[in-house]
Amino acid sequence: MKTLITGVAGFLGSALAAKLLEEGHQVIGLDDLSTGKEDVIPPGVQFELGDMLDRPKLWTLLQEVECVYHLAARVAVQESILYPREYNSTNVGGTVSVMEAMRDVGVNRVVFTSSGAVYGAQVAQPLHEEMVPAPDSPYAVSKLSAEYYVKTIGRLWGIETVTLRIFNAYGPGQHLPADHPPVIPYFLRQAVKGGSLVVHNSGSQTRDFVYLDDVISALARAGIASDVDGKTINIGSGREHSILDLVKSVIEVTGVDTEAIFNHKASGGVNRMRADITRASLLLDYQPRFSLIEGLEHTLDLDPRFQKE
Repeated sequence: MKTLITGVAGFLGSALAAKLLEEGHQVIGLDDLSTGKEDVIPPGVQFELGDMLDRPKLWTLLQEVECVYHLAARVAVQESILYPREYNSTNVGGTVSVMEAMRDVGVNRVVFTSSGAVYGAQVAQPLHEEMVPAPDSPYAVSKLSAEYYVKTIGRLWGIETVTLRIFNAYGPGQHLPADHPPVIPYFLRQAVKGGSLVVHNSGSQTRDFVYLDDVISALARAGIASDVDGKTINIGSGREHSILDLVKSVIEVTGVDTEAIFNHKASGGVNRMRADITRASLLLDYQPRFSLIEGLEHTLDLDPRFQKE
């Protein structure tokens, strides 16, 4: 199958490209390198530097493509609060641009990566796809808006659409920005460097942490599965761990006797998040293989940034 990955130089995009190449697919990659790095793109990818809003470029790249994996997006929740216009432009406008180009060229299927963040704070757990979303950040709003555009344009123009709501993905190569880094790579780096682990609020808030390889397996499967048109599917581990549990696990896998420091004035986000992955199991034959401890161990072993000095 000939595929196009937007955001191919990102954390998920580069890993997905490697998986698709391994399975024998042809992979074209598009990225503007605003956050991704070209050196993480696997050999064998036909890489094109460019922007999702460049329609002529998209028309050229989409020729004979059978499936688009649309991963390109801005993903920092706190940054989105400061720059909602930019998040709307990239995450919504960019998605509409890709869908229009697919319509123009006649591409059959798109796999869109959304986020578990669209659910917001919900009383009931686990979170299932029929719940009414309650996004609480411009990032989450932009992802939910893009979901609607993908499904609507797909339905109007006969494009098969699959939306994966990915929960807290982690693994080797995850971006670690200086401002508001993701909690797992931040904790691992702090531990191996001899620093303290700063916990926002009480640390009792829970998240569904899902290892990179499990996410990539689901993405690859979504490109070829049958009976998934128009479906929204959660991709998580199906388990929830508190941030305090994560602190203990990081200490266990690193073997470092570090300490947690609590910033009680900082928001810890929603209280609980756990994905209901029943639909993923039924439609994608999805079964997460990695526990949190196993995923942390793999991340520690495979990511050179977390090697002890």
